[in-house]
Amino acid sequence: MTLVKLLSAEWGRRPWWMNLLFIFCAYMTVIYVPFDLFFKPVAQDEEVWFGFVLHGWWAKATEPLHWLIYGAGTYGFWRMARWMWPWAAIYAAQVALSMLVWNVADPRGGGWLVGAVAAAVFLIPTIALWRARATFHA
Repeated sequence: MTLVKLLSAEWGRRPWWMNLLFIFCAYMTVIYVPFDLFFKPVAQDEEVWFGFVLHGWWAKATEPLHWLIYGAGTYGFWRMARWMWPWAAIYAAQVALSMLVWNVADPRGGGWLVGAVAAAVFLIPTIALWRARATFHA
């Protein structure tokens, strides 16, 4: 089997939008979080949990949990693991809520309206993941 056929078969295992989530999780797992954890200075480090920003050593200490979450997402989307439903949708819902909280609570946020719009945008993949139960079959 050629490489093109292998890749085509792999990308055909999930809907296009789920492939985007898979790529995002892989990027976060392999590139972004390791850079953040090992190379970003502690003074510049920030992690957002439930819409609240942690800075410095508190951020650095919680980064491995984000790494674990994105790693699990990468593996789960790659294998189309049954346990990904409902956990992927629940995590996406938490991100949507966090977008609202961050925009309201953080001075850099845009307030209620911007937060509501951001939350609504993140509810799109949340709903799609919730409705994709049959897609997770492994």
